[in-house]
Amino acid sequence: MPTCRRGPKFLLVSGVSAMAALDSLSLFTGLGLSEQKARETLKNTALSAQLREAATQAQQTLGSTIDKATGTLLYGLASRLRDTRRLSFLVSYIASKKIHTEPQLSAALEYVRSHPLDPIDTVDFEQECGVGVIVTPEQIEEAVEAAINRHQPQLLVERYHFNMGLLMGEARAVLKWADGKMIKNEVDMQVLHLLGPKLEADLEKKPKVAKARLEETDRRTAKDVMENGETADQTLSLMEQLRGEALKFHKPGENYKTPGYVVTPRTMSLLKQHLEITGGQVRTRFPPEPNGILHIGHAKAINFNFGYAKANNGICFLRFDDTNPEKEEAKFFSAICDMVAWLGYTPYKVTYASDYFDQLYAWAVELIRRGLAYVCHQRVEELKGHNTLPSPWRDRPTEESLLLFEAMRKGKFSEGEATLRMKLVMEDGKMDPVAYRVKYIPHHRTGDKWCIYPTYDYTHCLCDSIEHITHSLCTKEFQARRSSYFWLCNALDIYCPVQWEYGRLNLHYAVVSKRKILQLVATGAVRDWDDPRLFTLTALRRRGFPPEAINSFCARVGVTVAQTTMEPHLLEACVRDVLNDTAPRAMAVLESLRVIITNFPAAKSLDIQVPNFPADETKGFHQVPFAPIVFIERTDFKEEPEPGFKRLAWGQPVGLRHTGYVIELQRVVKGPSGSVESLEVTCRRADAGEKPKAFIHWVSQPLMCEVRLYERLFQHKNPEDPTEVPGGFLSDLNLASLHVVEAALVDCSVALARPFDKFQFERLGYFSVDPDSRQGKLVFNRTVTLKEDPGKV
Repeated sequence: MPTCRRGPKFLLVSGVSAMAALDSLSLFTGLGLSEQKARETLKNTALSAQLREAATQAQQTLGSTIDKATGTLLYGLASRLRDTRRLSFLVSYIASKKIHTEPQLSAALEYVRSHPLDPIDTVDFEQECGVGVIVTPEQIEEAVEAAINRHQPQLLVERYHFNMGLLMGEARAVLKWADGKMIKNEVDMQVLHLLGPKLEADLEKKPKVAKARLEETDRRTAKDVMENGETADQTLSLMEQLRGEALKFHKPGENYKTPGYVVTPRTMSLLKQHLEITGGQVRTRFPPEPNGILHIGHAKAINFNFGYAKANNGICFLRFDDTNPEKEEAKFFSAICDMVAWLGYTPYKVTYASDYFDQLYAWAVELIRRGLAYVCHQRVEELKGHNTLPSPWRDRPTEESLLLFEAMRKGKFSEGEATLRMKLVMEDGKMDPVAYRVKYIPHHRTGDKWCIYPTYDYTHCLCDSIEHITHSLCTKEFQARRSSYFWLCNALDIYCPVQWEYGRLNLHYAVVSKRKILQLVATGAVRDWDDPRLFTLTALRRRGFPPEAINSFCARVGVTVAQTTMEPHLLEACVRDVLNDTAPRAMAVLESLRVIITNFPAAKSLDIQVPNFPADETKGFHQVPFAPIVFIERTDFKEEPEPGFKRLAWGQPVGLRHTGYVIELQRVVKGPSGSVESLEVTCRRADAGEKPKAFIHWVSQPLMCEVRLYERLFQHKNPEDPTEVPGGFLSDLNLASLHVVEAALVDCSVALARPFDKFQFERLGYFSVDPDSRQGKLVFNRTVTLKEDPGKV
């Protein structure tokens, strides 16, 4: 049996690998890599082999130790070069210092990628890569000085709060081949010369600016700056706000110009057919797994996929990756469709991976026939991890694999007894990923037709090819699948789209893992997937977050290559921006105190006209009653006020908002326990005396309602980080994350409100009607407070 020989073989390979690993570790650290980075590189077999070859050749050329700058370029070359035929050619330029900056290396990689045929025109190559171009310190000084002069008035006003990336971007635009560090150092030096040392005010958080446009700019973080130094404006389209890798997107039909794209003899003819089918149209897809609810990270993916297509007059498919019937439920399909529509997007077409099961199976058979796939009997635990031993069944005869794969389809193997594996090594070093596995679970769409189901690694690129996707946009963790993506399409000689990766969006104080949310539900920490303390999209909708705010947040975060973890208050700021203009005002009292006006100025209640939006009375009014008995917030009264208290107290009258009346305390009525039960006051016209120090909200003849006040679900920024929360995320729950006010009072203007209607309760915050509401008992969720909590980090 093949397994009998595996023990000794493993020991021999391990010994050799251990010695080679030590040599490689020394070699990589000699290039300037940290020991940790060097060890991570060793885990990637393909990368470490290419880096070893590059370093060895550079040493031979130099005849001496490799300096750190050259080592950094060699690492960049090894990690980004896909056409290994060009390794020696490019290493010679780096070792000889003809290519000595990152912009030159990027240009060189772009050149060899877009010129796959031999021989390379070295004159044209050197011209395109800036070989021989010398950027002097004087040129850098002049370019930076010109940029500073253009922005000097704003620099003098904003000082060190000014976006210095703008200056660097403008200087780099003039000096394409200049070293970025030299530009930054020159910017720092000239800015210091202009402004002098930082003052205490320069070290403080940037204050808000009154003008709306500047306020938008203030909210941006350093990550909101484009590579060319221009700041994205909120009025720009999503496509215009894309930066980083997104700015390098290929045009439809020019797939071969993208980094890492593999050109075959049939590439050009397949691209020609692709253009005939699509007419040169941009095509994207949003491909969720229907095994959970979408979260805030998916909102970025939805905006990116649908937004990129929309910005380019293209189309976007909503394609369900329904290849694992074990975890898929009907409620997830409908919830995902609802959330895409809620965010304002309409798919060109809703498709399913299961639509293509017959074609996918036929292609799997073709892979076996071409000697590129085989049936394997290794167990799941044997396939885990990287750099695993080759399967003992890797070289089994084609005809044997064909028969076994047919037997898998007919149900002759138990689950885990056989898989179909593809013959390739992925970018992360993983060898021979699984294409099909056995699962005896009925599928929600195909029933019992299949007992074998394809994997993501096999399915995704082929479905993209079938739908003629031009830009397959996915998060960074799928970068390791890019090699299998290109390999599989080319192995079958079919149209190959381009996979582009962007940084995942995460939030502090949150978990979005489906498994962990299920744990939260199971333990009763939250009610369900739509509990307003979660950051699933259904939860955010239930809490009252408007979709426009989520889209605005995603646009502000931008499409960065690096993973982005944002503070929740930045999302809440987007929510306030939208609700301030869209949520009509109402008055509500959470902890009520009864107030009797002993000299009420009318025989019956008065009708008070309250503007829906006080800053813009053209948006209309609503009417509330004003009667001799009103209710105020208990915190708006103090018998013995502390210094600075401006609301109702002995000798300190307050105004009642919108009424034109001021009330003054006459008597405090207390119960047997000594607690205040009610107040008796007199009233006067506001213009009949001195203006009060404060105006407070109130309700009269109110509706009783339930109000749910939410705080953060977790106490620490990173509840999943064992160093920050050693006891696990369930131990980090904030037990005060939900406070229910069961007998809150709200004015009658909201009586006809329906679920998800939104209001600003004056002085309290923004609130949304919860679906739990029923006739005669409204339930409100506090969406956000009126202002950011100063206690938040």
